[in-house]
Amino acid sequence: MMGPRPKTCAACRRVLAAHEVYYRFSLVLEGEQDVLDPPEEADGGRGDALAELVQRLEAGTEDPSELEAQVHWERSGVACAECRTVAVRMLTPESEDAGPH
Repeated sequence: MMGPRPKTCAACRRVLAAHEVYYRFSLVLEGEQDVLDPPEEADGGRGDALAELVQRLEAGTEDPSELEAQVHWERSGVACAECRTVAVRMLTPESEDAGPH
């Protein structure tokens, strides 16, 4: 009979032993923008930001996969205890982290 498949930490790439505690994660980063830059005056300004973006996309000067990655990026996997600690510390605001220890 075979045991569970070995797991690898997504951050440090360490292979985790079957008896080790590991942490499942799912991380989604989605780009958002509430307001586009206001259009400048018709006196030789940049023009409408949305029209400029459409023109750049039509010209094909930007890599579509890079543009997509700027808007939506997601990963899931497992992390070892040490990498979990680093991730939690990095993603926790300092005011929440202040405690008795």
